[in-house]
Amino acid sequence: MSNQIEGFIKGIFLGGLIGAAIGILYAPKSGRETREDINRKADKLVTKVKKEYEATLKKSGNAYEAAVKQLKHLESSSKEKAGEMEDKVNELTELGKEAFHDTKGKLTKAVNDAVHAFK
Repeated sequence: MSNQIEGFIKGIFLGGLIGAAIGILYAPKSGRETREDINRKADKLVTKVKKEYEATLKKSGNAYEAAVKQLKHLESSSKEKAGEMEDKVNELTELGKEAFHDTKGKLTKAVNDAVHAFK
């Protein structure tokens, strides 16, 4: 829908320019006066286009800065989550090592007890 509105506004703007140009060309003025009028209108149009360009450039710059800020936030958040996961993995590894050593110790004791009982 936004594209339709933009197209409509562009159409009105373009139609206004064409209408103004035709009005100037058919006005009962001398060629010099008509050229001066056309130059003035062209200068106004150039000024307006420059303002619109600068406004659009500013908006796109703001959008770019917002996107960069959001990406930096996501990067920071991702690094934080990765650090948390690394801590959990290390914790689970330590628990696994402890469980392994406990089981190994119990198994070694059981084997030694069995050997001792066998003797």
